[in-house]
Amino acid sequence: MRSSNHKTDCARPTADTGYAWCVVAAAFVAGFVVFGIVYSFGVLLPPVMTEFHASRAAASAYYAIASLIFYMLGPLSGHIADRFGPHIVTAVGAIAMASGLIATAFIGHLWTGYATYGFGVGLGAGCAYVPTLAILGRWFTRRRNLALGIAAAGTGCGMLVTPPLASILIDSIGWRQTCVILGGASGLLLAACAIAVARLPPAQEQPVSSTSLGAVLRSFEYRIMYLSWVLATMALFVPFVFLPAFSLERGASPLAASALLSILGVASVFGRLGIGVLGGWLGTLKLFKLSVLVMAASYAIWLLLPAYHWLVVFAAVLGLAYGVRIALVTSVLIELFGVKDLGALLGVFFTGTGIAALLAPTFAGALVDYSGHYDWGIAFALLIGAVGFIVILPLGDRQTTTKQTAS
Repeated sequence: MRSSNHKTDCARPTADTGYAWCVVAAAFVAGFVVFGIVYSFGVLLPPVMTEFHASRAAASAYYAIASLIFYMLGPLSGHIADRFGPHIVTAVGAIAMASGLIATAFIGHLWTGYATYGFGVGLGAGCAYVPTLAILGRWFTRRRNLALGIAAAGTGCGMLVTPPLASILIDSIGWRQTCVILGGASGLLLAACAIAVARLPPAQEQPVSSTSLGAVLRSFEYRIMYLSWVLATMALFVPFVFLPAFSLERGASPLAASALLSILGVASVFGRLGIGVLGGWLGTLKLFKLSVLVMAASYAIWLLLPAYHWLVVFAAVLGLAYGVRIALVTSVLIELFGVKDLGALLGVFFTGTGIAALLAPTFAGALVDYSGHYDWGIAFALLIGAVGFIVILPLGDRQTTTKQTAS
């Protein structure tokens, strides 16, 4: 006679099939909404500054507060999702994102938006992104890289689609009505994501490690992964901030200068979608290392070949490698540490992105201001990108990872 536990396991879905792809769609949509909304602030900034007669620094605090909460909330939202399910946390994110944006449409003072936009959008993003991404690790085994690549492509697509859409809406109906529309749409989409991830994932075919999250965070492998992530992401933020201005100084038109970031974004989407094939050829960890190496090497193109057509090549190469890296990081963490406490682990790990966003523009900008030209800033990106690759070289050579030790 079969046990009741066996019956329960049989009632649960099978990995890599059927409903698992609905969860991929939910992660794609969540990433699309979160990064689309957060990175649309640039088109919201000018009308907000104009209406409230605010300085750029005062109005930009909306984005700074939202980004800080987004990246620093990850450990908590991931931990709660691990314990109580991602649907609860994602639902909170849907409510926070929608109410924050809609409330921003009715503010009468600039400072009020620090709470409505800064806290609302930051809380919504922090609650929606990590839980929907982390749960994929439990839905896939054989096609995990492909699934995570598709999910990661959502962030790139959101960054490409939402800002120009928001710009069109602002020109047509004003920034306040645009906030209402974006708030309503984001709330509905994230609510749908919460419903999609409410179903229990497949039962694990392999024993789950008993290693605590604290032990993982103190491990050699995690520390060098985190350090590499911070360094390589700091390097990445240098072209994000300075590449258009650099090309303008070299004689490019404003349209051509802004197109470089679009090229980088489109290339990153192809990189995210292509990891299913590339990962099968090279292996997840080797491909991850290669992507960090190519990112670092690409800054040499920017430094040594500043003509516009080479800047296009640089943007495309960097975008492809960046897309592969962001799509693979979850798979690498699973390969090293397993799926136990994955939400909390991802949340802690992605605080590195917030640190990089805070430090990179400041350091690179100071170097550019001190030297009077961009070469030092580009060399800074090349140097820390290279160090980011060097520090992860030992990964895979040591066979005593946290996951393996606990097994």
